[in-house]
Amino acid sequence: MKRLKIIKLELGRLRNNRRKKHHTLHQLFWECTLRCNLSCRHCGSDCRMDCSQPDMPLSDFTKVLDEVATFVNPSRVLIITTGGEPLVRQDIEDCGREITRRGFLWGMVSNGMSLNSKRLSSLINAGLKTIAISLDGFEEDHNWMRGNRLSFDNAVSAIKALTESKIAWDVITCINNRNINYLPLFRDFLLNLGVTQWRIFTIFPQGRAKENQEFELSAYQVKYLMEFIRTTRLEHKIKLNYSCEGFLGDYENEVRDYQYFCQAGINVASILSDGSISGCLSIRADYNQGNIYSDSFKNVWNNRFTEYRDRKWMKNGLCANCKFWRYCEGNGMHLRESDHSLISCLTKKLQ
Repeated sequence: MKRLKIIKLELGRLRNNRRKKHHTLHQLFWECTLRCNLSCRHCGSDCRMDCSQPDMPLSDFTKVLDEVATFVNPSRVLIITTGGEPLVRQDIEDCGREITRRGFLWGMVSNGMSLNSKRLSSLINAGLKTIAISLDGFEEDHNWMRGNRLSFDNAVSAIKALTESKIAWDVITCINNRNINYLPLFRDFLLNLGVTQWRIFTIFPQGRAKENQEFELSAYQVKYLMEFIRTTRLEHKIKLNYSCEGFLGDYENEVRDYQYFCQAGINVASILSDGSISGCLSIRADYNQGNIYSDSFKNVWNNRFTEYRDRKWMKNGLCANCKFWRYCEGNGMHLRESDHSLISCLTKKLQ
């Protein structure tokens, strides 16, 4: 590894250590519903339209926000409504207004099925500041992924509506064996749609994705993907970032705007639909730290999350003798099984 890259990694490590020490909350995800108008093949929470878990009442969540406001400046915290599909909630605009009224920033992750110009205008009027729309390839493959023949057209229509808005937004694409072969063409398609910001995710084997081999990328495919992202970023035609899926060895600081750092439990927290307090929605319930119906969120945030902020316990299995441990510290919390073992490691595939 080149000296300049090592210097960057060391500076990033020092910065990340400071973040762990202060653990200031920057993002709070709210799983406001488990209901969904799609049945995606890779869903980690196995959402469905007839979900038996009721939506969390808005009043229960605003109590958490009022508590957060006692120890963090609300204007510096982004509340991200997600699910499930947040737009299936008929009161989602009311939710946004209450979040905004309390001084927090409000964002959303959506599949775009129910988002048109009229609904977007309603959301913006309710304080929406940022939104991410999922689009996982061309029509056949996106519809296959999302389990609905209308999902591609609706997502594209949502993107077209967003191009005429003034809020911050981006497109999220989950890479699999079906769409990885035409990424350059898909990039050009997004550019023609007016997309300026794009995030690429790889899919880890949890939830429904655990049963589908088409989501598992080979070592060759992972390297191809990183080369594609690096090349696209150098072209400066579209702002492309790889997700926070894990440390990437020699590709670190080249395929995203920041050095890898799992912020779960450090700068990021989540409130699940049943009230559980977690670091990230993708993390196993084994690592939940409390519940808003029995615990003070402030107390949980300040005094728990110990295993998130000191990850020495992760140095086992593949990580035990890894030369990148100093910078990676065991990969993301969402990749840990209940027995602390590591599910997958992209760095190993890239070596």
